[in-house]
Amino acid sequence: MAEKVEKVGRVGFIGLGIMGGPMAKNLIEAGYELTVQNRSYEKAEELAKGNPSAAAAKSPREVAENSDIIIMMLPDSPDVEEVVAGEDGVLEGMKSGALLVDMSTISPVVTESLAKKVGGKGASMLDAPVSGGDVGAIEGALSIMVGGGESDFERARPLFEVMGKTVTHVGPVGAGQVVKAANQVVVALTIEAVSEALVLASKGGVSPEKVLDVLGGGLAGNKVMEVKREKFLSHTFEPGFRSELHHKDLGIALDAGREYGVALPVTAIVDQMFSAMKEKGWGGEDHSSLLRIIEDLSQHEI
Repeated sequence: MAEKVEKVGRVGFIGLGIMGGPMAKNLIEAGYELTVQNRSYEKAEELAKGNPSAAAAKSPREVAENSDIIIMMLPDSPDVEEVVAGEDGVLEGMKSGALLVDMSTISPVVTESLAKKVGGKGASMLDAPVSGGDVGAIEGALSIMVGGGESDFERARPLFEVMGKTVTHVGPVGAGQVVKAANQVVVALTIEAVSEALVLASKGGVSPEKVLDVLGGGLAGNKVMEVKREKFLSHTFEPGFRSELHHKDLGIALDAGREYGVALPVTAIVDQMFSAMKEKGWGGEDHSSLLRIIEDLSQHEI
């Protein structure tokens, strides 16, 4: 690992939330020295406290000034634009030859625009959104889909291999965000389908536990039933991935569908279900709480 650490150089990490916090921690534990920053400085200070391999920064600019590779894990396109191109942003401190790695899930159009601005500084950019939720982030088992140049991908690969289990270069800048949009469509529609199945079976008198056991062993088996099983059964929806963020992601997918001329009819329906969740005050709950919409419509709680 020492050779890989030396080759990568100094690393910055911006965004220490549910996903970014454990991702940064895994990099530190793997031997990388990190300069970390978060909108609420306390989180950066907490991660750096008592850890000689981490230093807290007060702005994205400060992170960029002290890093060869800067990683971001932020909620949405406006957040990324502000961190990169805003006052005291990454661009103000970025050096020629630096590499910006955006692991957020944002619009491919915004990604391409920012990549041009980064290129104007003599630096380069990868978009590397992830799938796997908070569990994958904690365990270093994320699926990472990377868009950008091949040499930039290879440069960042050692970092990706610490944070993820499946690391795939999917194409040029922006391609990672396109693949992530596709991923979010599949995950959302799968959660919705499992929710329908659970409510149908439960209202028909069959135990939800038995339903998950049986479906998991056949063609209907899927990762959602495995990872979200306890949330479905216990109705404790502490967020691994907030519903309101998945709603944002489906908006990105629908926008991409319009741009590329692709029909996404069922995605549009589930998008509206997430919208209803926000109106009910459930937007901060885990996306598996989509189950509650089906229960509400059916007047039956599993």
